[in-house]
Amino acid sequence: MLWTKWTKGFYFIRSNERSKILFRSMMYSGDIIIACRSHQQVLIALLEEYNSLFGLTVKVLSREEGDFPGGYHYHMRKDIVKKMVNGEIKPYIFHMSWTLNKVNKLEYMKQMGMWFVKEQCIGKQVDEIFAGEVDTTDNTETCCSAEPIIQCFYRDKPSVVPCRDAPAKDSNGQSFW
Repeated sequence: MLWTKWTKGFYFIRSNERSKILFRSMMYSGDIIIACRSHQQVLIALLEEYNSLFGLTVKVLSREEGDFPGGYHYHMRKDIVKKMVNGEIKPYIFHMSWTLNKVNKLEYMKQMGMWFVKEQCIGKQVDEIFAGEVDTTDNTETCCSAEPIIQCFYRDKPSVVPCRDAPAKDSNGQSFW
């Protein structure tokens, strides 16, 4: 099996002896992670090895379905993203993998209407946000928006609203819409 074809950066692990040994091995693989510049590649190799040697059960979510889309779909599968925009597909979770950095991830999530964190809370510690308030247990209204925070950044990236007036991100500059 070619595991790299399925990696999304989202996984569910049951806590048992085999999975504990798997992640202990991953912890000991720091040098390989640094050399590969990706923990995902190391995890994929270990999953293959532990599946073969120790019978670790590995179930892979389909990349062709829309239940668990990720950055691969955002960047490569416009057909699935358009179905998400039209409401034909309602993902359980969306992981913005295959994306260069946090800045781009945030821009793409806002453009797709998948961002709900208010600006005043991004990148701040709780004490910075509440400035000495005694009760900070219910911070949902302060930091979370009930409606998605939508903002256009690039006309050639998927979006829930047309971003025709935004600049292009890629060299071809073709509008998503």
